[in-house]
Amino acid sequence: MREVTPKLWIGNALEARDLRGLLGIGIEALVDLAMEEPPLSPTRELIYQRIPLFDGQGNPPTRIRLAISSVVELVASATPTLVACSAGMSRSPSIVAAALSRVNTITLDDALQQATAGPSDVSPALLADVAAVLEN
Repeated sequence: MREVTPKLWIGNALEARDLRGLLGIGIEALVDLAMEEPPLSPTRELIYQRIPLFDGQGNPPTRIRLAISSVVELVASATPTLVACSAGMSRSPSIVAAALSRVNTITLDDALQQATAGPSDVSPALLADVAAVLEN
């Protein structure tokens, strides 16, 4: 798990399941993007939003838009948030980059550099779909 900006982390499914660890560092919200992982059973005090996305093309634009707007709202309200997918290397950085692009009014490319400062392997097809949603 890595902190991208203050109060915003990117992580994988294993890290998202460590509820004690999340609460221990002050995470208040979890955005779960992993299509192939089973839903989590969070504690009552944790905000949990599951928006299952494929790691590639074929995601409904509505889901991509919902994922972006959810992270935008959490970032804008300074809610400590983890955005997680299976490996934390493609879907999470793509959605976090889109949200940072909106919140900070910067280009998606600039935001992606920030979101992929650690290990990453962003799907070009997914990123193209995210960019298309941002343009509309």
